[in-house]
Amino acid sequence: MTKFLSSLVMLLMLTTVNSFAGDASNGQQLYGKCVLCHGANGEGKESQKAPQISGQFDWYIVKALNDFKSGARKNPTMMPYIKGLSQSDFEDLAAYISQIKVK
Repeated sequence: MTKFLSSLVMLLMLTTVNSFAGDASNGQQLYGKCVLCHGANGEGKESQKAPQISGQFDWYIVKALNDFKSGARKNPTMMPYIKGLSQSDFEDLAAYISQIKVK
């Protein structure tokens, strides 16, 4: 039982650490398209029904973008902005967004 708990704690610790090695500077360039809805600092905009994304875990951002693109998560507003982006672009965006300080 102790080994199980130790393994579980280690797994939880690993999932809370940034797990993608995206290029934050490229992500910042790509983020220019996101500003309209999510704001310059990722603060979100109620008028656009866009949530705050600054400070979000990179793995969560990548998963959300993949889910939007695949249709597993529905948001037609996002599709024009992400449909031409690659997995590497998603990782770059995540690297940038995850390091934006929450205000």
